[in-house]
Amino acid sequence: MLLLGTLTLATVLSRRPGGPEALPLELLDLTVAVVSLALLPLMWARRSVPVALTLAALSVLSPGATPAATSGVLLIARWSPLRTAVLVAAASTAAHAVQGLWRPPSFPLGWWLLCDVAVHAALLGWGAYLQARAQLLADLRARARRAEADREQALETARSGERNRIAAEMHDALGHRLSLLAATAGAVEYRPDAPPEQLAAAAGRVRTGAAEALEDLRQLVRLLRGGSDRLAPPPTLLDIPGLVDAARSVGAAVTLDQTDERASTTPGDAEPSPAVAVAAYRVVQEGLTNARRHAPGAAVRVTVTTRADEVRVVVADDGPERAPDGAPGTGLVGLRERVELLDGTLDAGRSPAGFTLEARIPWA
Repeated sequence: MLLLGTLTLATVLSRRPGGPEALPLELLDLTVAVVSLALLPLMWARRSVPVALTLAALSVLSPGATPAATSGVLLIARWSPLRTAVLVAAASTAAHAVQGLWRPPSFPLGWWLLCDVAVHAALLGWGAYLQARAQLLADLRARARRAEADREQALETARSGERNRIAAEMHDALGHRLSLLAATAGAVEYRPDAPPEQLAAAAGRVRTGAAEALEDLRQLVRLLRGGSDRLAPPPTLLDIPGLVDAARSVGAAVTLDQTDERASTTPGDAEPSPAVAVAAYRVVQEGLTNARRHAPGAAVRVTVTTRADEVRVVVADDGPERAPDGAPGTGLVGLRERVELLDGTLDAGRSPAGFTLEARIPWA
């Protein structure tokens, strides 16, 4: 405002008419200058366009309104749509042209009109540039905020996925080993009169199982501390007999029927993809763990059939009917998600002979 006041005073003095008869024009210039400077702060209000047009109208009467009127054009071009800014600039240009007609400047009228148009065009372009630049900066800030929010969401999704993966590994691997330990310890508890060699063998199985569970736990801790992202070498279909042997070692009656019904296999077709092999292995592991937990002593039949288009896994026991608990366990939920991610199906429920867990996983 101080700068505009200085410019207004300089404009009034430079266009001051000489002689006593010019006193009314001087009073007019002074009045218009004061009114223009008083109206200029209203440009920051919502009714800025009417104020700019009023300043343009005042510039018809006196050059004292010129600094405020041209500032109004710049502000309108900075804040308003281009169409509105062009209309206000045209009105101000026409008003100054009329001013030049009835109060001729000190240089030719043609040059006055040319300067009039050039100044208003420059103010219009400058204001439009400032508006476009501000909009660009606002868009960039909004884009940066969205990118930051997307990054945070991606990190949270990655953290959640990693937590779920660790939880699944803990349930599948560590939970299975601990259930074997519990079964072995239970057998020792109920048969304290067993021969010493059987007790020694059971103690050895407990020691081995505890060591394996401890190693699994160490791998999980290393992963949580930022170590390697490999919890353990992924199991394959060839590791399923080891699961069955471990279940038999604690006294479970488990039979395994693992067949390959493909007409022929090449070295590249001998094993499915790691994801399919791990899913099939986990189905057998979960089935044996559930049978040991819910139907101890029941006979369990494990069938793994490799076909040209899928791997079919069935774990069935002849144990008593399960007591409904209203919701499936976390193991079956995670197992179903794992199988369905591979476009497979998982069915679990009662069968005529007991409980059956069946999975069909497309070959990949």
